[in-house]
Amino acid sequence: MAATTQLGAEFSVPLRWIDFDDTPIVFTNHFLVQHQPNEFVLTLGQVTGPPVVGTPEQIREQTRGVDRVPIHTVARMGLTRDRLVQLIEILQATLQDHDRIVGTSS
Repeated sequence: MAATTQLGAEFSVPLRWIDFDDTPIVFTNHFLVQHQPNEFVLTLGQVTGPPVVGTPEQIREQTRGVDRVPIHTVARMGLTRDRLVQLIEILQATLQDHDRIVGTSS
């Protein structure tokens, strides 16, 4: 996890996460990014397909009537360009650390 010291650094005031353990972890598997000059909106969503069971033919029959699968919005975040770059760097570094430790890469 990256430490953040930017806002309070000029006053020598440490920043501290609050409510960290009380905030639920929510699974997301769908992402949407919208942008305009120097502003980005990142939307995180969750997609779960309809429950289907049975033989391949029964599953095909059950899914014929499905015209859409909803995406449930979990969170929307606004970021400046600088913060988006920082987020990308943190995510890339975290992925590299993970792959180095676990021994996987794509």
